[in-house]
Amino acid sequence: QAQLVESGGGLVQAGGSLRLSCAASGRILSNHAMGWFRQAPGKERAFVAAAWRGSGITDYGDAVKGRFTISRDDAKNMVYLQMNSLKPEDPGVYFCAATRSGSPRWARDYSYWGQGTQVTVSS
Repeated sequence: QAQLVESGGGLVQAGGSLRLSCAASGRILSNHAMGWFRQAPGKERAFVAAAWRGSGITDYGDAVKGRFTISRDDAKNMVYLQMNSLKPEDPGVYFCAATRSGSPRWARDYSYWGQGTQVTVSS
């Protein structure tokens, strides 16, 4: 059974940085695009970023563009989310997910999900 495990969440001051990691089991990265989503209390899961396999193509949600960077190391079965200039509106549970869809902005198109890691930003 494929598995995704996130880590790296925590408490950070506004303006600070965090790096989230996602460890993937099996061969998920070999044939899936990888994405990050976040979910704040009472809100729907929102697209943050995605990275396609092999091409280096990435996509970002408008709220994080220019501040967050997604990367993947397929040899190590790892996906990362570097978050800089964190804002008070960035907190939530951040999820790593895998999809074979060509449109990775929609949570419904993802087949595998991690358990999430909490990010809290203090102002």
